[in-house]
Amino acid sequence: PGQVAAGLVTVRFDAVTAPDLAWEFRPLVDAVRVHPGEQREVFFRATNQSAETTLGSATFNVTPTKAGIYFDKLQCFCFNEQRLRAGETRDMGVVFFVDPDLLRDPDTRDVRTITLSYTMFRSHRPDRPSAAATPRSPAGRAAAAAVN
Repeated sequence: PGQVAAGLVTVRFDAVTAPDLAWEFRPLVDAVRVHPGEQREVFFRATNQSAETTLGSATFNVTPTKAGIYFDKLQCFCFNEQRLRAGETRDMGVVFFVDPDLLRDPDTRDVRTITLSYTMFRSHRPDRPSAAATPRSPAGRAAAAAVN
């Protein structure tokens, strides 16, 4: 962020949870209006509705696609796995700005609404190393067995 443009852009938020993750996941606001170049923070709320601790990872997309290069996330819960205990609720932030060049680019001059969408997936951590992580040499396997 740096120079703040005079124009306004609406940024909408959307959240979906994968069927195998028993979380409620949603944005706390549906949309914000920002001046390109202005840094903003919004929050998404996740609640683990299962009876066990689970891990989630979020992927995102920006539409329209042509505006994606002008949408910059400085901090995001999507950069890390999220661990929620049974019944736990957490508000998770994303800090972003829209690059003012969006208003100057002939291909995006008409864009006044951007949608940031997240899908939260269940993360699976293997309890043991995968076959690809197993050392190939007999000495390496012996060393790995000694550690485990």
